[in-house]
Amino acid sequence: MTDPKAELYAYDLTGAIWRKSSASGAEHDCVEVTDLPGGGKAVRDSKRPDAAPLRYTASEWEAFRQRVIAGEL
Repeated sequence: MTDPKAELYAYDLTGAIWRKSSASGAEHDCVEVTDLPGGGKAVRDSKRPDAAPLRYTASEWEAFRQRVIAGEL
């Protein structure tokens, strides 16, 4: 059985297209997100693009989204 998190961290992000929220401020204090295979997402600090991004499976990302929408985060 393969580990989904290991697969996400093995995925090469060299050519990734990162995007910021349209609500990002002029100070550039925001995160950037890119898509990963299987619906996963990678997230990085826009001020530190060379730092290792965090990677989330599709189900982890959806749980995060739902908590934000519900006002829990």
